[in-house]
Amino acid sequence: MGQDMNIDDITHPASAGAYFDLSGKIAIVTGGSRGLGLEMVRAFATAGADIVIASRKLEQCEEAAHMVEGLGRRALPISCHVGKWAALQELADAAYAHFGKVDILANNAGLSPVVGASSSVTEELFDKIIDVNFKAPFRLTTIIAPRMMAGDGGSVINVSSTGAIRPKPVFTVYSGAKAAVNSMTKALALEYGPKVRVNTIMAGPFWTDISKSWREEADKTSTAAMKRIGRPHEVATTALYLASPHSSFTTGSIIQLDGGVS
Repeated sequence: MGQDMNIDDITHPASAGAYFDLSGKIAIVTGGSRGLGLEMVRAFATAGADIVIASRKLEQCEEAAHMVEGLGRRALPISCHVGKWAALQELADAAYAHFGKVDILANNAGLSPVVGASSSVTEELFDKIIDVNFKAPFRLTTIIAPRMMAGDGGSVINVSSTGAIRPKPVFTVYSGAKAAVNSMTKALALEYGPKVRVNTIMAGPFWTDISKSWREEADKTSTAAMKRIGRPHEVATTALYLASPHSSFTTGSIIQLDGGVS
C-alpha cells in the first residue's frame, strides 16, 4: 500500500471477496512448488495475483506454474537455491525484469532436518540450516523491500515455526533460526514501514508431503485445541490476509497458526 494512498479508499470494499482481491499484484513465493508454499501460490493466484514460483527443482516450479496459468494468471518458475546470497539477487532481478514490480514477498522456503545430539551437528549442516531459514528471508527482504518502498509499497510474509518458542533438542539450530526470523520481522517492519509491512506466520505442524514421516502419528496424538495438525489449505486465508492491502494496520506481527497448542 502506497504511503500517499488515502486510507479511507481501502476501508470499505464493495463485497466481502474484495478484501482478498489481489488483482494486478505480483507475488514471489519461495519454496512455492510444494507444501504450504504451493498453497500460498494457489491462494494468491485465485485472488488475482501473478506469481513468481521459486524453489530448487525447476520441474516442480514449472508444474506449479501450469496450475497458476490454469487459474488464468501469469507465472514465472525459477530454480533458485535460496541459501545462496548471490542467487537471491538473481531471483529478484528476474522477477522485476519479467513483471516490472513485486507487491508481495512470501519467504516460505525452509529446511528442518532432524539431528541427533547437538554436538553431532557439523559446521556444514549448521550453515545450511541457518542459510535457508534465516539468511534467505533476511537477504531477499532487504533486496526487495527497498524497491517496494520506492514504488507503491508492499507486503512481506515470512514463514516461521512454533519451534521458535517450543524448541526441542532434535531441532536446536532450526529453532534458533526461526526465532531469529521472528525477531527480524519486528526489526524490518520498523525499518521499512509505513509503505512496506513485514509479518510472520508462525506455523505449527501441518499435513504436507514434507511431514509424511510423522504426520499421521502427530495428527492422532495432537494436544492442540483442534486435536489435530493443520491441513495445507488452512494457511491460505492467513497468507491472503497479510498479502491484502486490507491488513493495512498489521505489521511486525507474529501470527501463531498451530491449532491452539498450549
